[in-house]
Amino acid sequence: MALTRLFRRSQLLDRAHRLYGRAVAQARDPAFYRDCGVPDTLDGRFETIALHAILVLRRLRWEGEEGGALGQALFDVMMDDMDRSLREMGVGDLGVGRRVKAMARAFYGRARAYEAALAAGDGALGDALRRNLFGTVAASAADVAALAAYVHGTAAALDAQTGAELLAGEVRFLSPPRVGASEA
Repeated sequence: MALTRLFRRSQLLDRAHRLYGRAVAQARDPAFYRDCGVPDTLDGRFETIALHAILVLRRLRWEGEEGGALGQALFDVMMDDMDRSLREMGVGDLGVGRRVKAMARAFYGRARAYEAALAAGDGALGDALRRNLFGTVAASAADVAALAAYVHGTAAALDAQTGAELLAGEVRFLSPPRVGASEA
């Protein structure tokens, strides 16, 4: 029985790692930074990863208890990665825990803001993106509008994916908008 539980936990973590890896790969797409004005900084990268993880978590909630367990594992994998990254950057052991807790609080705050903004559908998402994703820079209206449309479209695309796909650790995101690229 304990071996079965351990095997299930291992499978759950494997699926969470796949989802997180896909969210990170999407967040690393240079188009977000080159074409959409997202700051190519530590904060900007965290915000972009958080945004994509939040979209996946939002969709996983539809999948009941199994989706909840996978969502928690995804969050845990993300926070473990943040911990590891801080340590690799040379943050001392005493400072890592405090910073990871701050990141977790920030993540939950963004999740609430994005969820409410997606539900409101009246420009609230643009405001939330301006505060969070673009928090350290003055974003152009075109960049904010393009990313708000991307987030709405990606949320709809995730909504259309089957629960079986997501629970298997598979996720598909839309291509990032190419705001600055089309103007060049």
